[in-house]
Amino acid sequence: MSLKALVVDDEQLAREELCYMLEQMGTVEVIAQAGNGLEAVHLVERLAPDVLFLDVQMPGLNGFEVAHRLIQNGATPNIVFVTAFDRHAIEAFEINAVDYLLKPVEAARLEKAVERARQRVAPSKEAPLNDQVERIVQLMAERQSKRERVAVKVGERFLLVQAEEIIYASLTDDSINIVTGQLAGTSNFRTLDELQSRLDPSVFWRVHRSHLVNINKVKEIVPWFSRNYILRMKDAKATEIPVSRAQTKRLREYLRL
Repeated sequence: MSLKALVVDDEQLAREELCYMLEQMGTVEVIAQAGNGLEAVHLVERLAPDVLFLDVQMPGLNGFEVAHRLIQNGATPNIVFVTAFDRHAIEAFEINAVDYLLKPVEAARLEKAVERARQRVAPSKEAPLNDQVERIVQLMAERQSKRERVAVKVGERFLLVQAEEIIYASLTDDSINIVTGQLAGTSNFRTLDELQSRLDPSVFWRVHRSHLVNINKVKEIVPWFSRNYILRMKDAKATEIPVSRAQTKRLREYLRL
């Protein structure tokens, strides 16, 4: 039985990659894509997909808010959240109503999620209960809220910035410098590891031992010596950040270089 799927992610590369993986299975038809939560709600109501692959962290309506809106409207497909929570947290949310995929999405795990969705749409299976979905949405929303903002010291002031606004963070002279599109300052985190643990690991990559970058804020990838790369970022200075040899392979696979 072929499943009708709707894929929702504000990041085009991630969305297209997931669509490609689904289409390779041969048993899933991606009937539409959405780049934001509001568009997703309209498409679900209009197209009634069997399964909704829903990114958690999006501007505007995030994945949790989309789920709430669909529940309120009485249009709840099988939701597969696409998120970056650690595996222990994911296991805690394992309820039959929905499934979860960790970014970067693995093919084997995607197949498992598709099979669960297929079992749910079979005539002999009961539809997932809305209160189950509500419970998961609430639990995940509480965890996600902890990752939304980061304090940046600029002069004598601490400014709170949305995590998604961070372009990169670098370790320089025992100080962690954070750069966004509007400001540059320092962090009170002692190490890049500590800062990274507060951020979405699917978005913030440790491309070098001294550099943490927002993969969505990369402007250009410049080939360098020994088949390595330099990332030119989207800040005002177009800062160039080296990619370590260990991370080069991951970058090539993610961007199909």
